[in-house]
Amino acid sequence: MSLQDAKTGDTASAICDFEVPSSPGHAACTRDDLERRLLRKLDWRMSIIVVIYTLNYIDRTNISNARLQGFEQDLHLQGQQYATVLSILFVGYTVMQVPANMFLYWLGRPSIFLPSCMLVWGAISVLTGTAKNFTGAVLARFFLGFAEGPFYPGSLFLVSRWYKRDELALRVTVVSCGIPISNAFGSLIASGILQGMQGKLGHAAWRWLFYIEGGITMFVAICALFILPDFPHNTRWLTPEERALAISRLAKDGHGRVDVKERTSMQGLWDALSDWKVWGFVAAYIAQLLGQSFFAYFPTLSATMGYNTTISLLLCAPPWVLSTIGSFALARYSDKKQKRYVYFAASNAVTVLGFIISICTMNTAARYLSLFLMAQVNAGYMVFWCWVNNTFTGEPAKRAVAVALVNALAQAGNIAGSYVWQSRWGPTYRYSYAVCIAAIGVSTGICGGMHMHLKRLNEQNARKERDNESIEGSTTGFRYLV
Repeated sequence: MSLQDAKTGDTASAICDFEVPSSPGHAACTRDDLERRLLRKLDWRMSIIVVIYTLNYIDRTNISNARLQGFEQDLHLQGQQYATVLSILFVGYTVMQVPANMFLYWLGRPSIFLPSCMLVWGAISVLTGTAKNFTGAVLARFFLGFAEGPFYPGSLFLVSRWYKRDELALRVTVVSCGIPISNAFGSLIASGILQGMQGKLGHAAWRWLFYIEGGITMFVAICALFILPDFPHNTRWLTPEERALAISRLAKDGHGRVDVKERTSMQGLWDALSDWKVWGFVAAYIAQLLGQSFFAYFPTLSATMGYNTTISLLLCAPPWVLSTIGSFALARYSDKKQKRYVYFAASNAVTVLGFIISICTMNTAARYLSLFLMAQVNAGYMVFWCWVNNTFTGEPAKRAVAVALVNALAQAGNIAGSYVWQSRWGPTYRYSYAVCIAAIGVSTGICGGMHMHLKRLNEQNARKERDNESIEGSTTGFRYLV
């Protein structure tokens, strides 16, 4: 195949026969050598997404740290107003995701689109620190959701356009580990700001929290413009050989004509809406996010052990550090075994054990242990997203919409979860934990049904393949990961 063919993506069959050309005067490098170099270069570039997602989550959840240092009192919040300030973010967050991913697919320039969104949400985060009352806080959080909404589904779609199925879980985990990292180090940063900035230039420490963290976000957004890749066919810093190989390896992995916009964004929307598997994942993820609603209240749960604000925030870090380690281990094993559901279910089981311990005792050591167990839900959460991406591998337009649709509609779980942890149920929060246990159980059950269905589809595909037929549009040799 010619390198020009690789650039234009005109012949998927030719791409699959890619050979690395030799250079005059040098021994030809093998395909494996070139692939390892490509992955190293790509991994280094993609690592900026970890930083972006960490800041994304910090800017979304720093309000829970601000709560410990007078946020509610200074804005005169009463009743369920704090829960409303939390939940309103997910309205804009939900609305933006599907159209943003459709636009990203059409634009084809994630290196411009994603950092631009980041720049906007960093500015809004800074403005949150200027809020004077409930109305100001609600408006800031509402528009913050609009700006943050495109990032996570957009980054997952970007990653899925570069990596093969057996490489995806680890990379999605690397991207998504921004959640536990932000929960860990966000609390550490917050403890330093809240302790040292009170009264500086006449501002409360919690206001400085938004000013400083929002400013950092804006700086990283500018850097990301020069680091993030686009898609394999239009990334400028790839050599012709690397571009051809990037397209070739995905075609052989069952991605089909990965660089040809064979379907429009609107056709991708219809394909996703008409596939019931998308709706099964939506239902499971709604329940999962409701079960994970303790994320936004983690500093509050830490504070129930009776320590002051600084110590409570410092105690938040170790559970999330362990969660990050556990997530990497589970994702790597999930990739190695090419299985998803069993590891998702195991992670949820550990989390439920943590909930039960918190319900049954007020012992400080036991309650702190329960926080470590609860934080392990992140590992299953990351495997879940790998599973979603693997299931819709074949068509980029459909995958772009499916990923965004699952993440967007499932935010109903986050909206409801904001009201689960009511102050009157503290400090034990037994009713809150009971709701989370039920939600995690529902999520695990729905995914179990999906697991069985995809296994049946694999069996049908295997039978049809023997007769050179296809089912549900799958390509020859395609197998759903279960």
